[in-house]
Amino acid sequence: MEYKPQGAKPKIKPRLIIHGGAGNITPENLPPPKYKAYREALLSIASPPCSPNLTTYLSANECLPLGTQITKANAYMTTPRKTSGGGGGSSSGLSLPSALDAACHALVLLEDNPLFNSGRGAVFTRDGTNELEASVMVSRGRAKRCAGVMGLAHVRNPVLLAKAILERGERDLWGNDDDGDDGDGDDGELDVPSAQGHAQIHGRAAEQLAARYGLQLVEAGYFWTRARWDEHVRGLEREKKEKEKEKGARGATATATWSADEFLPQGTCGAVALGGDGALCVATSTGGMTNKLSGRIGDTPVPGAGFWAEEWTEDGDPTGAAAATAAAAPWWMGGGGVVVSDTLRGLMADCLPTPFVYSPLRQSESAPRRTTQRSVAISGTGNGDSFLRINAVRTVAAMARFQPVSSATALTKVVGDGGELQKSAGARWGKTGEGEGGMIGVESVVVRDVDGRVVEVRSEILQDFNAGGMFRAWINDDGEAEYRILRGEKW
Repeated sequence: MEYKPQGAKPKIKPRLIIHGGAGNITPENLPPPKYKAYREALLSIASPPCSPNLTTYLSANECLPLGTQITKANAYMTTPRKTSGGGGGSSSGLSLPSALDAACHALVLLEDNPLFNSGRGAVFTRDGTNELEASVMVSRGRAKRCAGVMGLAHVRNPVLLAKAILERGERDLWGNDDDGDDGDGDDGELDVPSAQGHAQIHGRAAEQLAARYGLQLVEAGYFWTRARWDEHVRGLEREKKEKEKEKGARGATATATWSADEFLPQGTCGAVALGGDGALCVATSTGGMTNKLSGRIGDTPVPGAGFWAEEWTEDGDPTGAAAATAAAAPWWMGGGGVVVSDTLRGLMADCLPTPFVYSPLRQSESAPRRTTQRSVAISGTGNGDSFLRINAVRTVAAMARFQPVSSATALTKVVGDGGELQKSAGARWGKTGEGEGGMIGVESVVVRDVDGRVVEVRSEILQDFNAGGMFRAWINDDGEAEYRILRGEKW
């Protein structure tokens, strides 16, 4: 957590965390040389974009480890420039990139890296094709709040399409288009004048918008990589063998989407950024689940299931240190008692022991009231069907807002060991890949006094998972890059 006393306007330090998927990642299926290469890339900001240790796994044009990406993304986020919407103003006329710009910049780096299941490294469907999905959402500042795209086969960076739809929301919600072309379909294309008020757009219509926005389109072969193709083939072959072996067996499980011995990507890539203006953004992108059915749509483009960003105001500071201290006090000293009139107090005194007559107002309650602005943004990764069934990410935000508890506590209750996501798999846990997953996020808290002056600013990086591992990297409170993969690693 980060605490800094403030003046009238909050000074918020930008924060960033990214993930590259979660699932059955173990020391056995993640060889030491490959793990070491990721770690070296993280710890050495000046390291070359590809460590020699990766050459066994990737061709020369497929090298850009995650650690390099998080440091590049952080450098982008903390360098003032002219942007589409500043995350923190400056007297020179420049500003820090917005949370939207920063999160999407980080995610483009992941989409362009074939190590991860998005963009260039997307997994294959059962039919040997790629169908990509992406989404963005902001806690405030945009009329649409979120946008999701799916069923893409030619958009090089799907997250940029989701971003463009979000940015044009102010016009599209009124039925306006950008260039006067009514998109009536006379040239053989679909009738797509704009994204209009839609929060989700699929396939051909989405790709027409990408072309209209000037985004880079590629041939389907761009997304082909040897590693993903081999996983696709092995998965189908394994499924066939298991079905033959277990034919007629009660409770038999045979699936081409998950393996107990091999890490088959079924998750996503994601980035969560906190801008200097206090706005949060989450961006998520994926190729989906290895050997999914063609046409299957996962949690990544679905608000609340695979991503969410939200901001709200609370009375007091229910998740602050003072609230935690009060919660730990004996019940008869708490602030939950009823303050009664002198007359009623006298009558009660004749019947009740003195210590339990009433609970006087605590000093903190007699002080000027405070209000807290809380915001959270979260990206999920793992078995998307499980995330959809419990609306996993919005559930975290709702718990944090309405219980209320810290976002870290809520996140662990959903995606940590024994959490709601794992419970959703039932007896299939550990056998089909259901219920596996993780989440990353950022929570921001700004506390103001009765006059609106900022008295405290806190922010926290959020992360937890229930599977063997989760690829993630973040910038800590000291501005240093950190990276973890496997369960049990020390932070």
